[in-house]
Amino acid sequence: MKFQQFEAAQLRIARPTVNMEEVVSFYEEGLGLKRIGSFDQHEGYDGVMLGLPHQHVHLEITKHEEEESLPAPHPEQLLVFYIPDAEEFQQMKERLLSFGGRQVTSTNPYWERGGATIEDPDGYRIVLMNTDGITPV
Repeated sequence: MKFQQFEAAQLRIARPTVNMEEVVSFYEEGLGLKRIGSFDQHEGYDGVMLGLPHQHVHLEITKHEEEESLPAPHPEQLLVFYIPDAEEFQQMKERLLSFGGRQVTSTNPYWERGGATIEDPDGYRIVLMNTDGITPV
């Protein structure tokens, strides 16, 4: 059975936080994502949207006014960024560590080959892969 592909205008990945400033700084200044929008006190939520240049994919960081803690994220809940240039890969890894990231061993050994797994200040993991990425089939 063949499924018809749908056309989505955008993809938003939303992550909650209780450390808004620290987490936004990690992704905006550390990773270099561009702030494309934000909101304050929208039905109890504050949020910041961060995106990759020229892409229809963005990360939304939200904080609810009543939340003081969050459950620990699963170690396979990943954002993966493919960075082909070895020097840029190394610089990015070092910069994320300087913005509160913590390098950890991935639970999936695949990410250890050519990559680095780094937890953000809330414990969510991102993987920096020093490869060109996947080729669509």
